Amino acid sequence: MDSNKKYWKGLEELNRTPEFVEKNKNEFAEPIPIEEVLSGSGLSAKTPRRDFLKALGFGVGAVTLAACQKVPVHKSIPYLIKPEEVTPGVANYYSSSYEGQAILVKTREGRPIKVEGNPNDLFSKGGLSAQAQASVLDLYDVNRLQNPKIKGVEAGWEETDAFVLKELAAVAASGKGIRLVTSTVHSPSTLAVIAEFIAKYPTTKHINYDAVSYTGIIQANQNSFGKAVLPHYNFDKADVIVSFGADFLGTWISGEEFTRQYVSNRNSKSLAAKKMSRHIQFETGMSLTGTNADARITTKPSEMGAALINLYNAIAGTTLPGSKATGSKKVDTAIMLAAKELVAAKGKALVVSGSNDVATQVLVNAINSLLGSYGTTIDLDNPSKQYAGNDATFVEFVNELNRGDVGAVLFLNVNPAYDYYKGAEFTAALKKARLSVSFADHADETALLSTVIAPNHHYLESWGDANAVEGYYTVVQPTINPVYSTRQAEHSLLVWMENPIKDYYTYVRKTWDSGLLAKGGLTGQKGWETLLQTGMVIAAPVAASTYTFSLDLAGVAQKILTQSKAVTADGDKFELSLYVSQAIGDGKRANNPWLQELPDPVSKVTWDNFAAMSISDMKKLKLEEGDVIKIDANGYSVELPVLAQPGQTQGTLSVALGYGRTNAGPVGNNVGKNAYPFFSLSNGTFQTAAVASFKSAGYKSPLAQTQTHHSYEGRSVIREATFVEYKKNPATGSGNEHGRKDYNAESLWDNHDRPVYDWVMAIDLNACTGCGACVVACNAENNIPVVGKEEVARRREMHWIRIDRYYAYNDHGDAEEAVSKEKEIEKLDNFDNVSVVHQPMLCQHCDHAPCETVCPVLATVHSSEGLNHMAYNRCVGTRYCANNCPFKVRRFNWFNYWNDARFDNYLQGEHTQLVLNPDVVTRFRGVMEKCSMCIQRIQAGKLKAKIEKRPLKDGEIKMACQQTCSANAIVFGNRNDPNSEVSKALASERTYYVLEELNVQPGIGYQTKIRNIVETEAQA
Repeated sequence: MDSNKKYWKGLEELNRTPEFVEKNKNEFAEPIPIEEVLSGSGLSAKTPRRDFLKALGFGVGAVTLAACQKVPVHKSIPYLIKPEEVTPGVANYYSSSYEGQAILVKTREGRPIKVEGNPNDLFSKGGLSAQAQASVLDLYDVNRLQNPKIKGVEAGWEETDAFVLKELAAVAASGKGIRLVTSTVHSPSTLAVIAEFIAKYPTTKHINYDAVSYTGIIQANQNSFGKAVLPHYNFDKADVIVSFGADFLGTWISGEEFTRQYVSNRNSKSLAAKKMSRHIQFETGMSLTGTNADARITTKPSEMGAALINLYNAIAGTTLPGSKATGSKKVDTAIMLAAKELVAAKGKALVVSGSNDVATQVLVNAINSLLGSYGTTIDLDNPSKQYAGNDATFVEFVNELNRGDVGAVLFLNVNPAYDYYKGAEFTAALKKARLSVSFADHADETALLSTVIAPNHHYLESWGDANAVEGYYTVVQPTINPVYSTRQAEHSLLVWMENPIKDYYTYVRKTWDSGLLAKGGLTGQKGWETLLQTGMVIAAPVAASTYTFSLDLAGVAQKILTQSKAVTADGDKFELSLYVSQAIGDGKRANNPWLQELPDPVSKVTWDNFAAMSISDMKKLKLEEGDVIKIDANGYSVELPVLAQPGQTQGTLSVALGYGRTNAGPVGNNVGKNAYPFFSLSNGTFQTAAVASFKSAGYKSPLAQTQTHHSYEGRSVIREATFVEYKKNPATGSGNEHGRKDYNAESLWDNHDRPVYDWVMAIDLNACTGCGACVVACNAENNIPVVGKEEVARRREMHWIRIDRYYAYNDHGDAEEAVSKEKEIEKLDNFDNVSVVHQPMLCQHCDHAPCETVCPVLATVHSSEGLNHMAYNRCVGTRYCANNCPFKVRRFNWFNYWNDARFDNYLQGEHTQLVLNPDVVTRFRGVMEKCSMCIQRIQAGKLKAKIEKRPLKDGEIKMACQQTCSANAIVFGNRNDPNSEVSKALASERTYYVLEELNVQPGIGYQTKIRNIVETEAQA
């Protein structure tokens, strides 16, 4: 380990820019005048204490009373006849499914308030993504369509059905085609409905269209092995992983599943067995997966093809026609090293590519075949069904519309008016169809163009099923009656085909009774009830076969090189790389404020997309962060602020998809810019790289980033070591190499007694990937408000847990010296070669908590169970505790966010109040708040054990952040139990405590980050 390694959160901290220094002189958020406070704009950090307390309620009673009068009085109504399944104050849990992943839905008094992963789920064993966690909020979105519409006018369902039936009959009589355009459908019941609809209207074709496409992989498997499938990858069986731009820990295919698999070879259990996988990442922009790699090589999009060809040559011991060096010595050297490692791990190796180019994926198949990956790390016999879109089929559909061959189109869970790369062409073509029907639950861009909008249920109001992977079936069941007058899309199709079964629940039962129940050894009503309780059926998997690759690769290599040439920038042009945002995804959920305010895992930007550029390029072009540039590529242009991104490949720009919606709703409208039109079509698939030119737009657009809102003033909080060092001494890097220091030997504080429970937490930095799912889970569990872009920019975000991202300078030189000598631009190349560590940071629940010492009203106190409590009704908002907290994890509530009309766009109206957890108080303006260690869950667990007259079991209580983590990076429990998982974790040689030299005795221990770095890299 390099003891002199320097970590920094962002360039402003590394360079100690004047703005950064000035902001961090002031402990709190940007001050604003007291007159603005009284007008409702906020509170000044520099207001004198006497006026400050007045502003918090000591002397402004009239203002408070006026605010209270605006809140309507709601009378409570007791149960006269209590529903059998509802007990006030007691949660019910229902099994369901989110995009094929088994989940549990928590309801209170009949309303869903929280989504959790099902512990038996095939994908993540109880983990859940940020998007899945946030999905419950969409249920209460007042911007959802509340009734069907015909030509923009609200109508009843009977009127809508009559109109559609008449139009479909007319189209059928004319002989024109009917097209049902959906995102990938893997529901057995939905597919059966579609098949019956096609039988009723024989000119119908079903078209799968995914905004983010995997057609290249599917078609490549058809060409290579005669199987048009998306493989089921097994990262847990791979000792060496080489990825070419595939963000498999983030947004590529099945991020939660791959995270669980990946971490299983890198976490505490694996390290204890002296085993750790090796991960090499070639990529253009810094991705979530790239931040976790052992070795990351910056690679232009135009270099990816040649790099893959050279990798094949090195493994096969041959030379494909047209082979050449990539043009980057660093890439070429890394390819040779990667080839040796892959060959050494034959049978336990895996190569993946994020490209959607068929030829590229064919070559990847050839490489994996040479490595013996099929049947081990790649399974083609139990394939994934998560994506089945066909790009060429959709393009032909648009051509059919243009020719006037299509009379009716039905859209389900797709929005091509927004995310098709030629949106204007699609919009014009759609007008030529006699009938267009959208099942959208919002009036999105495509729905507004449609003749009829037949709004679909939210999935928590629906019946259904899913088959996301061969042999894995999950059930979808409603957890609440429909909030609005919506109707399930499958129900509408049954009505419009005049099927005798018009109740979709009955149809789903029929599907399962006809064979799916038997796959799980179930039958009849009892089997159905068992299914609803367990939520899934897992059939025995087919034995995965090996596959031999036999295609001639000469033509394949030529196609790859031709594609590479098409995206090679010359002169002053840049190569543009498009990627999927971890929070917003493809843009369907852009109206969800929890996701908009979730900081990007790498950039920590919220409420925006941007153009990421290397630091050296920005210096050469004299650009500053936040400067807006106009980007032109593929006949399309947008203006975006530029972001200085360490690790960005020089000569490239990276832009996130999923932003720039115009009809998402008040939260998502006009947030960022739409990057889908930068796509191009090549060899039948959509391509995500292009040659771009840009120029300054002449103005700034500051980005709302969260990373450098607080500073540790240069103190070291990250501990890191290499796998080689760890095997020699497991304590290496943790500071425990010569035994653990006893900082408690001399102390100014008295120790607290914790006779029964001592609640503590352990966080494994080697398991945490930085995805941010825990942030959204905490939002949902603890009623944490959304504040919007302007407030985030003022450093007023309210998240109780944050994921700090630290860069480290990999060249073992002095980073500050490199950037201080601006004339030596070449030294800035060092910022291409940075490593990243993610660290979850929340209230540390210190035994010697400095916040408790300075609180004048005892609003923050220590419990007999080792927790730092907050009594909100005592807090007068002095913020002394935040000042004295070395971890900067306390949040000041500047507004009554949940009740203030100014935040309605973010909280989406009064219906959103229904998502609040009644076990957690909503905080009012003027108080401090922070992580409570989910005290409500602790109390509920203790109460359950007491009622059942038994001791509390280890692992019975899980924190919201812990429960959603697919990587199992967080462990919570009782330190007084020496056999508890958390006690064992904290006893590890890798465990250290952040800022332990301050002797505040944190209750959260971290385990050292270990990287599997080979000797040649360590010396680089």
